Amino acid sequence: MKLVNLTPHPVRLIRADGSELVIPPSGTVPRLREVVEDTGMRIDGIPVVRKGFGEIENLPEPQEGVFYIVSALVAQAARDRDDLLIPDDLVRDEEGRIIGARRLALPG
Repeated sequence: MKLVNLTPHPVRLIRADGSELVIPPSGTVPRLREVVEDTGMRIDGIPVVRKGFGEIENLPEPQEGVFYIVSALVAQAARDRDDLLIPDDLVRDEEGRIIGARRLALPG
């Protein structure tokens, strides 16, 4: 199996024995197209819009033996795909920053 990182940053996976697998970014980052609709409402002069997400852009087609690591948002939007993984069981440093993950997950 091959892992391809479709996030903009390295993915650091920490195995049970403490060793690490670091997967560099591939340079391709799928995103959900933003859909913004003006509601015509204003609150104290501030516009209020309705914001959602549309189609996924820049997501490669499935390939035999390849799993893609993507953001949770992309994975949730592509529930029909069984080749998308998200980092799971996150490891944080003493300041609460994510420094790695202990496993990968299929979106549920």
